[in-house]
Amino acid sequence: MTRFARFTAIVAMAALGAPYAAAEDRAAAAAAAKDDIAATLGGVPTFVNAIADAALPGLWQQAKDLELSGDTALDRKTKALISLAVAAQIPCTYCIWSDTQAARSAGATDQEIAEAVAMAGLTRNMSTIFNGMQVDFDTFRAEMAAN
Repeated sequence: MTRFARFTAIVAMAALGAPYAAAEDRAAAAAAAKDDIAATLGGVPTFVNAIADAALPGLWQQAKDLELSGDTALDRKTKALISLAVAAQIPCTYCIWSDTQAARSAGATDQEIAEAVAMAGLTRNMSTIFNGMQVDFDTFRAEMAAN
């Protein structure tokens, strides 16, 4: 984003009443998020300190509301298996390890874990073919909808 575009966005947010948080406010919000992380997890993992103050509060809230909450449309096991499948494709070693642990603690079997990862591989494989061979999407959609 250019300086002009950034400035324009700040002016637009201010005009709409959206506050542009000062560094002190961001630091305070990050400290509050770390306190909540400690209360929730029993401590603050070291990697949390590598997250920018401006990003931490929102990231933590999203993790609590989606990944850690038992009050969502998906159960914990399904969320962990989806996250593991995505992590295997990114790839993210840290995520693969923690998502495997989360899936197991939510009751996933070794076979369910293997199948989730295999589905990720199949999806990636088919995507490679579709994109590499430039398969026409409208034709694909029409043919698949008929089946």
